[in-house]
Amino acid sequence: MIRTLSALLTVSLCFSGGAYAQEPNPKQPAPITQAAQETNKNDSFYEQLNVFGEVLERIRTDYVKDTEEKDLIEAAINGMLTSLDPHSAYHNAEDFKNMQVELRGEFGGLGIEVTMENGLIKIMSPIDDTPASRAGLLSGDFITHIDDKPVVGMALDDAVKKMRGPVNTKVTLTIRRADQAPFDVTLTRDTIEIQSVKSEVIDQVGYVRVRRFNENTFTSLKAALETIEKKSPSVLGYIVDLRNNPGGPLDQAVSVSDAFLDEGEIVSTRGRDPKEIQRFFAKKGDLTNGKPVVVLINEGSASASEIVAGALKDQGRAILIGEKSFGKGSVQSIIAMPGHGAIRLTTALYYTPSGVSIQATGITPDIIVPIARLETLDYKANRESDLIGAITNGETPANDQEAPETKDTLPKETPKEDQNPKKDNGNDKGKPDAFTAPEKPADDYQVSRGVDLVKALALYNRQKK
Repeated sequence: MIRTLSALLTVSLCFSGGAYAQEPNPKQPAPITQAAQETNKNDSFYEQLNVFGEVLERIRTDYVKDTEEKDLIEAAINGMLTSLDPHSAYHNAEDFKNMQVELRGEFGGLGIEVTMENGLIKIMSPIDDTPASRAGLLSGDFITHIDDKPVVGMALDDAVKKMRGPVNTKVTLTIRRADQAPFDVTLTRDTIEIQSVKSEVIDQVGYVRVRRFNENTFTSLKAALETIEKKSPSVLGYIVDLRNNPGGPLDQAVSVSDAFLDEGEIVSTRGRDPKEIQRFFAKKGDLTNGKPVVVLINEGSASASEIVAGALKDQGRAILIGEKSFGKGSVQSIIAMPGHGAIRLTTALYYTPSGVSIQATGITPDIIVPIARLETLDYKANRESDLIGAITNGETPANDQEAPETKDTLPKETPKEDQNPKKDNGNDKGKPDAFTAPEKPADDYQVSRGVDLVKALALYNRQKK
């Protein structure tokens, strides 16, 4: 069949070439018409297809090992797509099925979102409460080897397949982190069940953590906001935590943004044709009734989470704090190929309401708040009542009484050399582990700064009234 295809392409090339190549008068060349230009273009296309057919045939007949035509074709298609950008790829029927399961919020693996950069696998973000996050892997880490096999030259999807596998089996990743020697981390695969949204109330402030976007994110967010409002009707405002959120479906990013807006543009997408611009707008109905909103982002916030952050920032609806986001400003369309899986193709870039593309640049927070630890200091405060002979007002304790001991909590920015305290995580080489956010949001310095900011905004709004 391949020989026939090659022959047909050759015949087609010969006939189409003869249609325009002959010059009627060598001294006065005929002008090249638009039709001739199109014929030239088509001729070149068929010539390249002919080369492809010949290479494929050579592999079938002369390669040292037997090969499956199906595997060769799939590899060629995937190579063509991955050469475009890090996010375009081919998914065979099995991969496509796994991707659909992942979008529903449950899949097997290690719990990391990855991309390809300079031939290495880069971790965009570890997912909360997964083997990857528990092992201390960080956004920005590079995976250089999987079970001692180098990832250089490996397709991204192939690397993902190697990291996935049966539950309770192990895989060893070699990690390269800035300012450190490469080290190995052995992880045990697990079933990754993602609770898209979790929430609680911290000191009269609603805290909503959106871990990633799947087809149920908006529904979960709406339920979380309703629960907070019901249990704590006096809540002053909200923190929306998008840190280490790798993104997801565009429609869910639009819906989540709309939850905090009454009007205005959320995002626009622009493809190859500048005339084909899609704009998405908010519908009336702010689920938080206009209460102050603070959004937390970091370098692990990508794609859909950047859409939400950009929309709320540009519309003046939220203040962003944390660290600069990842910078994935492209939109991928999933195009099903009936009976053959699907292709994931980058078809557009998205723009924030102010018309800015964050592709490869990211979103800079309004207030930069680095990762830091909270350090509690014990000391005795000196007050007016402690002074000898201080005048009392009938309520102040006598100055001969001991002043109460006071504890204060101060932030301490984590130095780079201290960001990776050692702990046992199955790393047989004993390399340092990552400094990760505390399990309790109330103990998280960036969250605590957000709480203070929400309370300050609520107080300011109250005074204006």
